[in-house]
Amino acid sequence: MSERKIVEALIGGGQATAGPPLGPALGPLGVNVVAIVNKINEVTKDFAGMKVPVKIIVNTETKEFEVTVGTPTTSALIVSELKIEKGSGAPKAEKVGDLTMEQLARIAKVKGDQVLARNLKAAIKEILGSCVSMGVTVEGKDPKDVQEEIDQGKYDELLKA
Repeated sequence: MSERKIVEALIGGGQATAGPPLGPALGPLGVNVVAIVNKINEVTKDFAGMKVPVKIIVNTETKEFEVTVGTPTTSALIVSELKIEKGSGAPKAEKVGDLTMEQLARIAKVKGDQVLARNLKAAIKEILGSCVSMGVTVEGKDPKDVQEEIDQGKYDELLKA
């Protein structure tokens, strides 16, 4: 049975290089690092500007490899939706952006089965938690208030999708 090595890294979408962290991890396995880097960039190009978890599975005998891409972090998706650099360093005092309910729903759908929630409503409430710690408001309101409004059924029509 052939041996497999798994290398996991967090890579900027479409920006993998043969340098660290990939080069030093893959080099000793005797694989074509450039081919792997090119494959990673090809499969992560849609996540430009976001950090994406990538897993490279290498067959150490045949040197064949497989690249799988995880889902970007919730905070990376929020940053991408808002087209900002990063979350707030002082989330209570400084707000860095404002999401719409539609954007929240889109992030929840991208996260899909990676959230612990059972449904879209619960997934959105989970993402609102990230908004709190990042200094992001939702439709001009504090994310905690939006969570309460969701509990009260205010967005039920929108969240049926």
